[in-house]
Formats: sequence, C-alpha cells, structure tokens
Amino acid sequence: MAVGVLGVAGGLAVGGLVLLGVLGWALQRAVDTEAFRTADAVALLAAEEVLPDPLPVAGGQVRVQVIDAGGRVRAASIDADRLVPMVSPERIDAGARQRLTVSGERVGLAGPVRVVAVPAGTAADPRTVLVARSLADVRHSAHVVRTILLVSFPLLVAVLAAVAWRVVGATLRPVEALRRGAEEITGRDGGGRLPVPASQDEIHRLAVTLNGMLGRLESARDRQRAFVADAAHELRSPLANIRTELEVARRLADRTDWTAVSANLLADTERLGRLVDDLLLLARLDERPPARVTGPVELGALLAAVAARYPSPPVRLDAPAAPLWTEGDPDELRRILTNLVDNAVRHAHGEVVLAAGPPVHPEGGDGAVAYHLVTVTDDGPGIPVADRERVFGRFTRLDDARARDDGGAGLGLAIVRELVRRAGGGIELADAGPGRAGGPGLRVRLLLPALPDPERP
Repeated sequence: MAVGVLGVAGGLAVGGLVLLGVLGWALQRAVDTEAFRTADAVALLAAEEVLPDPLPVAGGQVRVQVIDAGGRVRAASIDADRLVPMVSPERIDAGARQRLTVSGERVGLAGPVRVVAVPAGTAADPRTVLVARSLADVRHSAHVVRTILLVSFPLLVAVLAAVAWRVVGATLRPVEALRRGAEEITGRDGGGRLPVPASQDEIHRLAVTLNGMLGRLESARDRQRAFVADAAHELRSPLANIRTELEVARRLADRTDWTAVSANLLADTERLGRLVDDLLLLARLDERPPARVTGPVELGALLAAVAARYPSPPVRLDAPAAPLWTEGDPDELRRILTNLVDNAVRHAHGEVVLAAGPPVHPEGGDGAVAYHLVTVTDDGPGIPVADRERVFGRFTRLDDARARDDGGAGLGLAIVRELVRRAGGGIELADAGPGRAGGPGLRVRLLLPALPDPERP
C-alpha cells in the first residue's frame, strides 16, 4: 500500500509541475498576444503617418515607444520614456517581430517586463514599435497557484493515504482471513474449509473455488488412504499364508507333505501376483489421461477368444455371425470381458452366457451414436439393487463373496468401469430375468461404441 501511495504522490507532484508550466506558458502567451495587438495597431498608425502624441494605450501597466533606425524615440505613450528606448537598438532585429524580456527598472514597471517589437514605417523611414507589458500579474498568479499546490498537496496525499488504508484494509481483510484459515488447515493436516466472505465479489468466488478444491483434495486423500489401507490388508493375507505354511513346514520337516505345501504356496503366490497386477493397472489408469487407442476391433472374434478360455458348459457364446466392429485397445477390451466372465463363473450355479448384438441407440444418449450391446449373464445369486453401484468401488465385496480363496480382491469391477470409460462406453447391472433355476441371476450390460464395417465399401 505504501508503494501505491508513493506512486500517487509522485503522480500528483508531476501533475502539479505540469500545471504550473502550462499555466505560466498560457499567461505568458496571453501577455504576448495582447502586446502584439497593441503594437500592430500602433504600427498601422505609423504606416499612415498619423501617430498621435502621446500614443494612446489601455491600462497603466503598458508602455509604448516608436523608434527609428538610429534608436531615437519618435513617439511614446504618456508614461513611457521619450529619450531612452526600452530596448537597446543592438538587440532589435530590423524587420522581424520579436519577444524580449527586460528589467522593469529600464521601463519604469515593477518586476520583469515583456517587450514585443513590431516593424513599422516605410522602406525610406523604417521604424519599430515597442510595447512593454509587466509580468508582475503573471508571476503573482503563478505564485498563488504554487502556494495553493504546496499547501494542498500534503493534505491531499494524507487524505488519499487514509482512504487507501481503509479501502485496501477492507479489501485485504477477507484475504487475511483466507490466509489464517489456510494456515489452520495446514496445521491440522488439511481438514476443514476456508471462511467464505459474505460479499458477492471476487474474494467470495475465490474462497468458494478454493473450498471446492480442498474438498476434492480431501476426497482424493481419503480415497488414497482407503486404497493404501485396503491394499495393505489384501497383500498381508497371502503373505501371512505363505509365512504360516513355511513356518509349519520348517518345524515339521520330517512329516511335511512338500507337494501340498508347494501347491499352497504356488496358489498364494499366484493370488499375490494377480493382486499386484491389478493394483499396478489401477495406478496406471489413474495417471494416464482417458485417451482412447487406435483402431477398430472385431468384437465377435474377441468374444470367441475370451469364451474359449472357459469350458462349455458353463460358458456359452451367443453372438451373430456378422462381424461387430468397435474401437479401443484390444488388450483393454479383452481385460474387460475376462473380468466380467471370471466374476460370472465364480458366482454361477450352472451357466454363463456371453452374448452380443447389432448396434443399438440407448435411451437418453446421443441418437447419432450407436453402441454394441454385450451381455454377460449368469444364474447365480445376483446382486441387490442397493449394492449395484457400490460393487464398482475398489476392494468392495458383498457378504457372500468374502471368501478370499474363492473371491477376488474386489478390484475386478473397479478395473472394468475404468477401462469402459476409457473406451467411451458404459456399463450397468440388471436382473437376469425369470426362468433361472439357480437363482435370480445377474446380467451385465456393456455398451461399446459401434463402428461401420471397415471391409465393406
């Protein structure tokens, strides 16, 4: 604020100097204009050889002389000297209009005097008209203005400083409140919100924006902490199993069935590897932008390749013979279908149906965009409606899927949703419909963008 006040003070000082300069120039110009007007009138009389004696002038602060080429005074006003010219002949340029400043003692006026010289007469008898006007009024006016500026300038700067202090203080008070709030939030490890001022101005909008950012950061921090805690818990379980197996085998070395131990260790190691791979995949998905990959993918061939990994029954493929083209990363699409079929096989009682159909236009979407509908249907226990959104969360298991040996780590559907979003599609869960012998069943509806057949002209 001090810098701002100093800047304003400097600006006012420069403005005052400019004002004094302009005022002095304007007053000087007015004096010269009036003097030239008088000199031109006298020169006209001299040209007509009708000069009166004494010369008529208006005002007591004006002196007029008419001198010849030798410097002799040929005519003068009533108060002018009739013997000595107001300006020495050496300073006069014959035939030119001039402005000169001489001492007031030479003219008989107070202060400096402005003298203008105007050529007059004829070529045979050249003369010069000299008109002198006192600059005392000009100097007095400039002095008055300078005094007013010197007196008012400090008062004006003080008033501006006080106003700036109040205005800037009132403006920065909410900023200081935001700073203290941010310091308190930092002191208590990021919890809380910044105070929002009541005024509907830029500071209010800034506080609202910062609180929104803090909310998002807090949510991200909570998700990260929960993710780390769940990951640590999931990693601890197979590690604990491996350690227990090894400790028991070491103590009972002579009675240990090393074939069974190695099988158990291999199963735990594979489970640990799958969990680490899932965690790394989620970390990469969180870091990479959701840019979809290149090129068309034939969905029918991809479905057949995924279904071939499972025995039939339980997995049955129901896809049309015509090619179904979509776009995306083939590896990511294969991971989506594999996770869905794995989950369906894990919970199915007797059958899993992997099906796909021709392009459709989903309700509520852009009518110009078509999608292929891929369904994975099982006859298992299904998922309650209240839990169908929750199961897409990371490390989420329902009560009947908590067996860690049979169930996964709760990352499969979370990975599926992230990959589907990257592919530009959608996913939802629904009942399998009536007629399921083993249970209500579950149908996963997967929408993938449809592309025209690139092999068809």
